[in-house]
Amino acid sequence: MATEQVRITVFDTTLRDGEQSPGCSMNHQEKLRLAHQLDRLGVDVIEAGFPIASDGDFEAVKAVADVIRRPIIAGLARACQPDIERAWDALKDAARPRIHVFLATSDIHLQYKLRITRDQCLAQAREAVSFAKSFCSDVEFSPEDATRTDPDFLCRVLEAVVEAGATTLNIPDTVGYTVPSEFGELIATIRRRVKGIEDVTISAHCHNDLGMAVANTMAAIAAGARQVECTINGIGERAGNASLEEIVMAIRVRHDRYPYETGIVGEQIFPASQMLSEITGVPVQPNKAVTGRNAFAHEAGIHQDGVLKNPLTYEIMTPQSVGVPDSKLVLGKHSGRHALAIRCEQLGYQFDRRALDDIYRRFVRLADKIKHVEDHHLLELIRDTHKPAASATPLFEPLPNAVAAAANPLAPESPRPFPLAPQTNAFGAPLPVPGDQHHDQEDYLWGV
Repeated sequence: MATEQVRITVFDTTLRDGEQSPGCSMNHQEKLRLAHQLDRLGVDVIEAGFPIASDGDFEAVKAVADVIRRPIIAGLARACQPDIERAWDALKDAARPRIHVFLATSDIHLQYKLRITRDQCLAQAREAVSFAKSFCSDVEFSPEDATRTDPDFLCRVLEAVVEAGATTLNIPDTVGYTVPSEFGELIATIRRRVKGIEDVTISAHCHNDLGMAVANTMAAIAAGARQVECTINGIGERAGNASLEEIVMAIRVRHDRYPYETGIVGEQIFPASQMLSEITGVPVQPNKAVTGRNAFAHEAGIHQDGVLKNPLTYEIMTPQSVGVPDSKLVLGKHSGRHALAIRCEQLGYQFDRRALDDIYRRFVRLADKIKHVEDHHLLELIRDTHKPAASATPLFEPLPNAVAAAANPLAPESPRPFPLAPQTNAFGAPLPVPGDQHHDQEDYLWGV
């Protein structure tokens, strides 16, 4: 009998914490558009904004709550009555509303920001959750700066808000200060010491100031957290939040270590990433895991050779599993003969070994100068290398469509990115893949 998988709730805060990233603010219509994509993505909770922050944010949260009906819609509120009332006004027509109340608990925040004592903090947290509960059955509480809060006091606050009716306890690493082993221990301590914890959901909200937001989140899951708070592309305050796509794919790829499941539709990850980048005007860094443009790109010859033989040699997930159309082999100075031969064939040329060696030497010199060799560069190199009088000539004439497309670099790219399906020559006969054996050593030399 199969064991039922533990479900991890995915709480997306792109529209709230993510929007606080400099340059990433969104208007009413942009938030609503992205909320529809988050719904298609399959997130369980959408934190739509901070209703009291502005009239525009209030209207955006209200619009999302009115239209998006499947996921829970959350609104953020400080631990005070005006914020909670404003949040409820924005959320009251949602099919599944949640009020998310937060209050700082670390001594540095209590002393310098809030200027209240621990006892005052405890009372305020309890009263705020109780007030939110009078409007909404689903109340989340976050002790801001939890990872720099005295653990004994943190447990006292959490126990008080559970008694007041909180249904989710979110543990934020607000300033990205903790490390995985420490954060896992904190979650375990909370599970062990807070009375009533078995009736609520423990959540993790990690920032990336030390580059460990995703690692800390995974440690929290392993220690018993069952909700993760994250954003598309990892956007958020300062260095950002834990990246939704990295958490989800870590669970899927390393299911042997993380035997959990989420409701995320993997094929919608890349479209969500691209939509967010388009709306905010902030591009995804090229080497960003899962959604960066280089995540499934290969330039080194040793890698290209392996991927052409079996993608699993250098790809631990398929591009299609996250909505990326296909892998991309980038022709540059690190590329090997195998990738060059395949690309020449896709442009309609096939060469014998001697001719390919000749082209490859010239290709490497060209790649040293211009970094990436595009199709029109490669065609020019082929024609210059193998003029009609040359001893080494193409075995097949170029395919008209391939040459026309490469000759015009401004023309729209083919909807079938490299590598393509097997090609045929001008007579309709399949172009054979060059023998693997004579490429192996050269590609290893050029790929290291």
